[in-house]
Amino acid sequence: MTTQSLTFADLGLPQSILDAVNEMGFITPSPIQQACIPHLLAGRDVLGMAQTGSGKTAAFSLPILARLDPAQRFPQMLVMAPTRELAIQVADACEQFTKNMKGVRVVTIYGGQRYDIQIRALKQGSQVVVGTPGRILDHIRRGTLDLSALKAIVLDEADEMLRMGFIDDVETVMAELPEHHQTALFSATMPEPIRRITRRFMQDPQEVKIQATQRSAPDITQSYWLVNGFRKNDALLRFLEVEEFDAAIIFTRTKTGTTDITELLERHGYRAAALNGDMTQQAREQTLERLKSGRLDILIATDVAARGLDVERISLVINYDIPLDSESYVHRIGRTGRAGRSGRALLFVEPRERRLLRNIEHLMKKPIDEVPIPNHEILMAKRREKFKARISQQLEHHDLELYRELLEDLFTADQDHEELAAAMMMLLQEKQKLILPPDPAVRPARSERGRGRENPRSAERRGGREHREHNRIAMDLYRIELGREDGVEVRHIVGAIANEGDISSRYIGHIKLHDKYSTIELPQGMPKHLVEHFARKARVLSKPMQMSLLGAVDGNAPFDEKSKGRGDRRDRRDEHGFRDRKSGFKEKRFNERGRR
Repeated sequence: MTTQSLTFADLGLPQSILDAVNEMGFITPSPIQQACIPHLLAGRDVLGMAQTGSGKTAAFSLPILARLDPAQRFPQMLVMAPTRELAIQVADACEQFTKNMKGVRVVTIYGGQRYDIQIRALKQGSQVVVGTPGRILDHIRRGTLDLSALKAIVLDEADEMLRMGFIDDVETVMAELPEHHQTALFSATMPEPIRRITRRFMQDPQEVKIQATQRSAPDITQSYWLVNGFRKNDALLRFLEVEEFDAAIIFTRTKTGTTDITELLERHGYRAAALNGDMTQQAREQTLERLKSGRLDILIATDVAARGLDVERISLVINYDIPLDSESYVHRIGRTGRAGRSGRALLFVEPRERRLLRNIEHLMKKPIDEVPIPNHEILMAKRREKFKARISQQLEHHDLELYRELLEDLFTADQDHEELAAAMMMLLQEKQKLILPPDPAVRPARSERGRGRENPRSAERRGGREHREHNRIAMDLYRIELGREDGVEVRHIVGAIANEGDISSRYIGHIKLHDKYSTIELPQGMPKHLVEHFARKARVLSKPMQMSLLGAVDGNAPFDEKSKGRGDRRDRRDEHGFRDRKSGFKEKRFNERGRR
């Protein structure tokens, strides 16, 4: 019998579990399930290398649950997961798998939930405990979780627990287990600390490795857009407008990014919400419930916050920020295209990030296709299609005759009906215009390969020429606490200001890089909330910008003319060579260069 023709019934699972699996609509086991279930049913330790979305939850749950004794009301199976969301997901799956096994109880324990609720559930007796490492260890130390008779332990996404700093807690828990028990460890990668656990705590583990081509979600259509000519925020809105999706997840690197993009989408009428580590557990659970129930359409999340998230509605994943490691990309796109469903994944790649794209393609073992940003013609066609659908739907309304009479009262009979309809269309289109001007011409992005290294001073001079509106706008001088030592270049600052503040690059003035800080000219009269955002939240290359105001810039005269008559006040500087900020003077070297 070939592995392709295997069914769950061929793997030796008991009838009670088979009935539950069949009721869930699963017939053919995935490769990881075919490989792991026989080993775990036989009581052997298993070391599995597999990604989220490959079916590993059923691969370890089904065989270990099959070996439980429902009559014994103490923990027999323990599952450790890196995040609350993944722990909840695994616990839900275990409850579904054991719904025909009378007397089996599943308890979930994780940080953020009250201890008394968890303690009460543990005291009532449960055979299966699923939780995060820190909370599991807390209950062991409190004496509220007794693992002395444990039969099996599962470490799910062990590499993620290592990355999140939980590996010491994991080893401490493992050391508390009885001598004879079964261990299953699953990890996308096998760094040395994970290998150390396998050598120390596992007995002759059977290794199961699912190749990247098998675990890369073949039902997911993947593509990338090379960031060029449009701000990422503008591009995001365009892609969301033309993509067909039920629900979507947008991934950013930072918590600040999740809130900023959420605000952007809400302003444009999308039902969106952020999911990040700063949220309380109750708020996180409420957000996920809104997504599942259809009251929310777009989730903006960080990698850690979205771990273990499995919502059937998700059909689109957008990587607003490319992940720094390729494995995270596979985890991200695994939020869609699960259990045989199709999905779509889009990746935003800045020119300097091409190397990260190549790393992802190497891991996926296939190229990712480049797509252009939807142009004005595509946007117009999409908007007209939606507008036509709205009108067609409204034609079926039972009150339409009343409005026909109102129309006759408001307008004279000699008015042209087509012109009247056109005028109404203009009023109805609201913010999404049905007729758009052509997009501005976009120069192709220069290839990173073979590009000569630009002289830093030339970049500064070029930045001043390209990003200032010909001295016509009153400017303020700001200081940014990032400089050459942080790897910052002029283009990085321009991109951050333009994206974070929604400021056209032509209104960004002269930028000067120093070793430990930089200065930048920006238009006077910026909104207070925007200045506070640059000061507290905005980042350049993932580092806080910490922008502060130095004073106004006189754009009509060079330094020497502006300095006349000021006497010795020109020498009042701080330790960084800046004028006393209270006096409103500028830094000398900046002004000596003059307005370019």
